[in-house]
Amino acid sequence: MFSDIGALELVTLIVLAVLVFGPEKLPKVVQDVSRFIRKVREFSDSAKEDIRSELGPEFKDFEFEDLNPKTFIRKQLDGNEDLGELKELRSTFDLRKEMNEVADAVNGRESAPAPAPAAAPSAAVNGSAPDLMKKQDKPAAPERPPYDSDAT
Repeated sequence: MFSDIGALELVTLIVLAVLVFGPEKLPKVVQDVSRFIRKVREFSDSAKEDIRSELGPEFKDFEFEDLNPKTFIRKQLDGNEDLGELKELRSTFDLRKEMNEVADAVNGRESAPAPAPAAAPSAAVNGSAPDLMKKQDKPAAPERPPYDSDAT
């Protein structure tokens, strides 16, 4: 329950409890808190058992921890044979390399010397494929979009 509380934090909580409740009332407060925690746990356990009994025998191995999405996905992927294919696909894809190539293309730098296809210049001459590396001409005058008074 207190696995993430360090020694210094625990000592601070004890000193704070002594200061707030006083040394006379502290044992009674600790008993009351422990009794409350015990009752909440009993209530929770009985509610879980009631739900399991109402669900029927087909859900006898149902665990409430499986309702957590992370746990559910992890449990589903553990026995899956397709996971090997997913890991293989993931190992072939280098996101950093892909992002660097995209950034280089956007900035106009050439990331790696790649052989230029012979059909590229003729396609640009025909006008069917624009040259993306060439700086585009600026339009003569910017056009304002039409004003729609009902939309604003």
